[in-house]
Amino acid sequence: MAKGAATFSYLTTLVYSAKAGAPERAVAEHIKTAFTKPADTKPEMAAKKVPGQVAKEPLHRLVQTRRKDDNRKAAVKQCKRYWADNYSQGATRECDEYPFATTYEGAAQPDYDPDAKKFNFSVKPVAKADNGAAGSLLLGFYAKNRLIDGLEDGFLVQVTS
Repeated sequence: MAKGAATFSYLTTLVYSAKAGAPERAVAEHIKTAFTKPADTKPEMAAKKVPGQVAKEPLHRLVQTRRKDDNRKAAVKQCKRYWADNYSQGATRECDEYPFATTYEGAAQPDYDPDAKKFNFSVKPVAKADNGAAGSLLLGFYAKNRLIDGLEDGFLVQVTS
């Protein structure tokens, strides 16, 4: 008798709410704009199409600290470029980035992948509380769905209204 196991390809979906009162609302609205009106996002890029919307272009969890830091630095550089050094308005706002700094598709992706398009991400200063709430949801999503580091385990993002 043959022995073995079956595996199934499955993409989980992280859901953020853009409804009034949702703690992550500002981040959800930022992602929605990146999905639906990429030309309205910063940094500017003519052919911007951020990943994470469809199964053929999912996001992938990144655990490596240095690369996550590089993603954040690249995002903050663009927040400062477009909104100046005081984009944080006295620490009440943070530079939100999509794709997330905790993904391989983050802002520094072209530094690691020569085939990646430069500026194929979006940044926007958002309320610190909203960014924190969205980050907590993301970390909980990673844990709940047991997403592992690497390109074998992708996920999608959905914004509800």
